[in-house]
Amino acid sequence: MKDYIELTKPRITWLIVMSTAIGYYFGHVGAWHLWAIVHTLLGTGLVASGTAALNQWYEREADRQMRRTQMRPLPSGRLRPKEALWFGIALAVAGGLELGFGVNWLTSGLCILTLASYLFLYTPLKQRTWWSTTVGAFPGAMPPLIGFAGAAGKLSAEAWVLGAILFLWQFPHFYAIAWMYREDYSRAGIQMLPVVEPDGESTARQILLYSILLIPISILPKWMGMTGSIYMIGALAMGLLFLYSGIRVSLDRTKVRARKVLLTSVIYLPVLYALMVLDPVRL
Repeated sequence: MKDYIELTKPRITWLIVMSTAIGYYFGHVGAWHLWAIVHTLLGTGLVASGTAALNQWYEREADRQMRRTQMRPLPSGRLRPKEALWFGIALAVAGGLELGFGVNWLTSGLCILTLASYLFLYTPLKQRTWWSTTVGAFPGAMPPLIGFAGAAGKLSAEAWVLGAILFLWQFPHFYAIAWMYREDYSRAGIQMLPVVEPDGESTARQILLYSILLIPISILPKWMGMTGSIYMIGALAMGLLFLYSGIRVSLDRTKVRARKVLLTSVIYLPVLYALMVLDPVRL
């Protein structure tokens, strides 16, 4: 059971569910309906878990080449590929049906679209081009839209702003990881930017660019009437902290600085979400 749970990448799935909950929070109108929230989060969690399992099934040979992934259930031999494949399919199908029948089919469709683009576009592109990171950021930004659709049955500008924040946040986060583990990625033949351009200059430039872009986008919820001034001040402060870590890594392209960017990104998103919930314009 522990190995099957590991296939679902619980930490990443938790981030997806949290982002979905934020989307639902801003999409709902009127009284809260507990079961609607449960169906939305449960269905999204199932599809996300299934996607993670199917991704590990697809990348099992590459994972065997990397030190940080070689002890996962498939490369280590603790689970057979067929077991992971059917487990992933079962979770994804269950999640899609849960969303379709328990919430609405728009939410289900968005989840399945996310799964398809992640598995059939982003994952194979990782072996071919560093632009895969950009492609993967699109399905990565979908959870707030899924949550919003689960609550409202439609998508509006507010949903897209939440998605844009998550879209931009991913680049410093994943480029920092790519820099820290570039030797691993190189052994596995994964064409991350630090593998293609080992001096790290382009990677640092990308981290800096998206850290800058994240600041104005992150304060849009205030100007769109979604949050209050406390959120805006907090978002600006967190954005400047994120930018500071990006500036440091651009000046000193080391694993230590990349890890600082990663740690800042891990703190940034939950704090931003907490500020959104604690300082709403409407209850």
